[in-house]
Amino acid sequence: MAIHAEGLVAIVIFYMLILVVGIWAAWKNKNAGQGADQSETIMVGGRDIGLFVGGFTMTATWVGGGYINGTAEYVYLPGYGLAWAQAPFGYALSLVIGGLFFAKPMRSRGYVTMLDPFQQIYGKRMGGLLFIPALMGEIFWSAAILSALGATLSVIVDININMSVVISALIAIFYTLVGGLYSVAYTDVVQLFCIFIGLWISVPFALSHPAVSSISVTAVKEIHQTPWLGHINSSDGWMWMDNFCLLMLGGIPWQVYFQRVLSASSATYAQVLSFLAAFGCIVMAIPSVLIGAIGASTDWNQTSYGPIPPMENEQSDMILPIVLQYLCPSYISFFGLGAVSAAVMSSADSSILSASSMFARNIYKLAFRQSASDREIIWVMRITIFVFGALATAMALLTGTVYGLWYLSSDLVYVIIFPQLISVLFVKGTNTYGSVAGYVFGLVLRIGGGEPYLHLPPFICYPGCYTAEKVHQLTKEVEHFTVQKFPFKTVSMLASFLGNVAFSYLAKYLFESGKLSPKYDFLDGVLSKHSAEIMDKTTLVGNDNINLSDMAPVKARLSTTLAGTFTNKEALSDDGDSSPDFLGDEHDFLGKEHD
Repeated sequence: MAIHAEGLVAIVIFYMLILVVGIWAAWKNKNAGQGADQSETIMVGGRDIGLFVGGFTMTATWVGGGYINGTAEYVYLPGYGLAWAQAPFGYALSLVIGGLFFAKPMRSRGYVTMLDPFQQIYGKRMGGLLFIPALMGEIFWSAAILSALGATLSVIVDININMSVVISALIAIFYTLVGGLYSVAYTDVVQLFCIFIGLWISVPFALSHPAVSSISVTAVKEIHQTPWLGHINSSDGWMWMDNFCLLMLGGIPWQVYFQRVLSASSATYAQVLSFLAAFGCIVMAIPSVLIGAIGASTDWNQTSYGPIPPMENEQSDMILPIVLQYLCPSYISFFGLGAVSAAVMSSADSSILSASSMFARNIYKLAFRQSASDREIIWVMRITIFVFGALATAMALLTGTVYGLWYLSSDLVYVIIFPQLISVLFVKGTNTYGSVAGYVFGLVLRIGGGEPYLHLPPFICYPGCYTAEKVHQLTKEVEHFTVQKFPFKTVSMLASFLGNVAFSYLAKYLFESGKLSPKYDFLDGVLSKHSAEIMDKTTLVGNDNINLSDMAPVKARLSTTLAGTFTNKEALSDDGDSSPDFLGDEHDFLGKEHD
């Protein structure tokens, strides 16, 4: 097929705009963080991201290619509809909950990455173990959306998929290398404007196409397919709740979110940005919902697409670019395509930066090279930005199961990291032994449920499970897979949390009562609190925004200098009551957070 010159021009214009803004942001802030903390500036933007830029970049945490394409897909799919398009409300609520309970304690303690509190309380080895699902989530997410971008461009512009993926990844990697979080944040502003304007311009043209029936009628009445409002069968209620909890709670423990939280100028600002982003998520989903409804209301036989609907062509995941291509004038569809491309890049750059930040700080520096210079950390970040970006690109090009990998890794973030985050921030007394037990419980119970996308058979048949079959429309192949109606993901998460607490207190009791000899405390989790294994605050955080009452016990030889090193009036007044020991001492935490 011939390449559409107009579409190619539109893509080049959008990509050049993004690249120029990214380079400008790096130049504008080139003097920020000069000195000992330049690496931290690259990771968290000097903690001076303002309300306008911060609100946009926080919204872009979840509003990306997968978000807008996935929302349109579920609204379009017969049997699902708007009732199953959970991402907009699920992620919006995750930002609200994150703002209410997690943003303030994380930001007020001056952490640099999401893994810092884990290494502070559970030690560097446990931090490294928790890095694995966090890294998997970021890399597989980047690969999935790059793969979606290649398919989108091939639908509209007819250019080579591999070429589009490689060029998009190179641009995102380049400006992330140059400017770090500053470039990512400023390009997010442009990208969200592109998404919003591009999709909203397309909607009126698609609605007015003669092949499209009134979406208000097709919402409740079957015309070309079942109503796009959808419904939830009573037998699917637990599955629906399981998936919604995964989005709502599993959307919190991601470095892409906490990178924005920790870049805010204060803890209160971090909360405000979370609430603004929650509103932004809902607003940005509206055009995707309308496009999905338009796809469900279209008689495709009246279009140049052909008599077979996209669902029967197994292209339901491409309904958004298909609507842009076949129901809009060419100049409008190309503008919308630029919006989709911008959405993808706004997700890819964030994930790549997040993964490299965690590796450079929590693995390379805190676990292996605590004496590493700031310049050394910067170079490690640059190398890993390129490596992780190349890895995500290779996966997008070479593997056909990238979405399955991302689904599984996002589930692991929910069932492993989320309960660990609650424990380390709000439960007094949890330790490394409980953390390991919770990790194992969550991993086994989640993997035991299987993953149809990866053809991973379950070895645990939860209540109500059964074997179903799917007939592929094009190849007529029959695929058998196991359906788990039971909310096993949420149950796995709860088991992980309870396992952490129970085994922490069991280990604490056994060692402190003398029933187990101190020599068996091989993880330094209970008795050896002052060993090099358990990180102290002086190792984890610089002298910015630390609350004295929040600091973990440190070695005696350091204690005399701590007051002068960490005193910060802004931090003390901003969040004087937040503490990791919430469960034991801070019984009025929830009330204070709402105040």
